[in-house]
Amino acid sequence: MRCPSGGGEGSLDRLLPSVSTSLSPRKRTTSQCKSEPPLLRTSKRTIYTAGRPPWYNEHGTQSKEAFVIGLCGGSASGKTTVARKIIEALDVPWVVLLSMDSFYKVLTAEQQLLAANNDYNFDHPDAFDFSLLVHTLRKLKQGKSVKIPVYDFTTHGRQKVWKTVYGASVIIFEGIMSFADKELLKLLDMKIFVDTDSDIRLVRRLRRDITERGRDIDGVIKQYNKFVKPAFEQYIEPTMRLADIVVPRGGGNMVAIDLIVQHVHSQLEERKLRWDMAALASAHQAQPLPQTLSVLESTPQVRGMHTIIRNKETSRDEFIFYSKRLMRLLIERALSFLPSQVHIVQTPQGEDYEGRTFHGKRITGVSILRAGETMEPALRAVCKDVRIGKILIQTNQDTGEPELHYLRLPKDISEDHVILMDCTVSTGAAAMMAIRVLLDHDVREDKILLVSLLMAEMGVHSVAYAFPQVKIITTAVDKKVNDLFHIIPGIGQTLSYLQDL
Repeated sequence: MRCPSGGGEGSLDRLLPSVSTSLSPRKRTTSQCKSEPPLLRTSKRTIYTAGRPPWYNEHGTQSKEAFVIGLCGGSASGKTTVARKIIEALDVPWVVLLSMDSFYKVLTAEQQLLAANNDYNFDHPDAFDFSLLVHTLRKLKQGKSVKIPVYDFTTHGRQKVWKTVYGASVIIFEGIMSFADKELLKLLDMKIFVDTDSDIRLVRRLRRDITERGRDIDGVIKQYNKFVKPAFEQYIEPTMRLADIVVPRGGGNMVAIDLIVQHVHSQLEERKLRWDMAALASAHQAQPLPQTLSVLESTPQVRGMHTIIRNKETSRDEFIFYSKRLMRLLIERALSFLPSQVHIVQTPQGEDYEGRTFHGKRITGVSILRAGETMEPALRAVCKDVRIGKILIQTNQDTGEPELHYLRLPKDISEDHVILMDCTVSTGAAAMMAIRVLLDHDVREDKILLVSLLMAEMGVHSVAYAFPQVKIITTAVDKKVNDLFHIIPGIGQTLSYLQDL
């Protein structure tokens, strides 16, 4: 394991110098990003068994970026093997493995003919879409949701369906040209070059191409000597000087991998977020409730329904009935805050009626599991064909922090007005995480409505402080939470009735 001297990055051009050498394509099926957090698959859901802790501060803004490891090396040097060994040894959730193969450019008709005759150079920097690659990796590093192209080497184009990736704590990016772009280098927190003997790389290519691709020995050797080896010497090997660490022998060098893992663990520990919800709540004591809060008018009917659902003697059937009735009123109230515009229709009597219609693309509901799901029927009852997303957030009993375990959002949610539903909001920790998830998926903050049956002042202040453009709608606000962060006086244990539906 050796570390080259620093410097040299400033001497790089945007790309390494181009040449006219024609290289044969390396045929693959598809190339895509792979995410490998611990998970439990059921018939309907994928639950992350190791949750993602907060990646944002009390202001709701991202306070830590993902740690990005760049892996570079020649073809068949063992980059992917090293990446997987690092993932296994790290033993942390929410690790994303991103392959540079996903970012080959879409070929023109002329280039398609060259590729069909094995005359297109896939090992040249010009073969990669560095602009898209840098944009994607930057967003992923910032904690945003990204779409990764899936490149198909049988058609030399991108598949229609792209892979969505979100929630990386560590990103491992590997490719033969990982160090060939200055903007790309700026995004890498650790640069590793996998240095494998050329004879070993040739043997690996022989084994792979003969057994997996049906090629003959002479053809593989000819291709290697004519195309692959010159490309390595001209474009890949010179970037070794940019590496922080050089790993000889690839995935078999466990000493080097252990040292890399130790360094990554230390960096993750330094970046760990620490903030206290109780301290945040105390900062808002005696403050007036925010203007973004809307509380359902406390009419005798509303007050009466609260009396029933708060009473510990209330039966299960009555609790469910009146809770559902309140939820329906709450959803109707929330819809009144959506943008509308004048819409003139003609009545059966032939007269014009000046009404109003929703002024937006779509309305999407997102429930915070499990209690938030109980509000979905009320939303579906008043919004025909509404799309529903789900977010599972649970409290870590050891740290007291909320953790993201499961996420399923509709496609193109960034264009929608989102009604975020949770049955109760005490500290606001889960609601804040859910809002942050929506923002990371490019939903506009002023298009999010947080809807809850009951909230505590602490939760109202926490959400409003972090996300001042989010509209908060509830049927009632209680003043206190106890040491267990339960709302006081609250609804009580009968809330489990709803969760059983």
